[in-house]
Amino acid sequence: MLFPQNLGPHLSIDEVAVTNGELWTTLTNKAARGKKGALVAMIQGTKASDMAHVFEKLPAGARHTVTEVTLDMAANMELAVKQSFPRAKLVTDRFHVQQLVSEAVQDIRIELRRAALKEENEHLKLARKAGKAYTPVVYENGDTTKQLLARSRYLLFKPQSKWKTQQTERAGILFREYPQLKRGYDLSMMFRACYEHSTSIPEARERLQAWYRKVEEKTMDTFLSAAESIRLHEPTILNYFVNRSTNASAESFNAKLKNFRALVRGVRDTKFHLFRIAKLYG
Repeated sequence: MLFPQNLGPHLSIDEVAVTNGELWTTLTNKAARGKKGALVAMIQGTKASDMAHVFEKLPAGARHTVTEVTLDMAANMELAVKQSFPRAKLVTDRFHVQQLVSEAVQDIRIELRRAALKEENEHLKLARKAGKAYTPVVYENGDTTKQLLARSRYLLFKPQSKWKTQQTERAGILFREYPQLKRGYDLSMMFRACYEHSTSIPEARERLQAWYRKVEEKTMDTFLSAAESIRLHEPTILNYFVNRSTNASAESFNAKLKNFRALVRGVRDTKFHLFRIAKLYG
């Protein structure tokens, strides 16, 4: 589906599952705020060549007026946008980048929890073999080791200022028992500060370079991988600091499509479902 009349200078691109996990790519106009006229194009699949083929059906003059496109870190979308909107500045979505760093912290926590479960199972087997009852270690807040690691998931996403009383107590125990998680959490918050406290591209670049150096000092594999991905996408990540644009409008639009699918209790006739989407948002 293509709606040339809905083109604007600021666009967002993302993917969404229409039915049965079948992915479609959506190109939307930020100015429409997810209402009528928001949908510029909707393409079956996520191949860069398919996207570019459809985008190039839009009038060339109109495509050259697009000045900014926000997107996630998918290489296929970046390739299609560069080919079809040559004058547009690409902006990698802030929240996808932050998620990459947050997942590095969670990977450490998950690995530690897996090790804790294995250790507890071994102790349980030995106790049963000896005909004794096994009592796990219980910390001062009432958590066992595996509970401590499971219940710490959400506090690791948030800055310390947003922790509740229980979370503050749990974090104190967690970081005391697992200093590697404290190091990972500090790196995550340092990266978050790059976005929150930088006001220009040069300032953000300087903060990023300091973060790279800190990651290299800590030599944590999960963060080294995340830092490498960020370094490779650095030019489009730094473009965020021009207008502070995110891909939130595309995520919101895709959420509307999912809610509409739920409202009609699933999709049996894909063509008719797409027809209704076109009437609502085209």
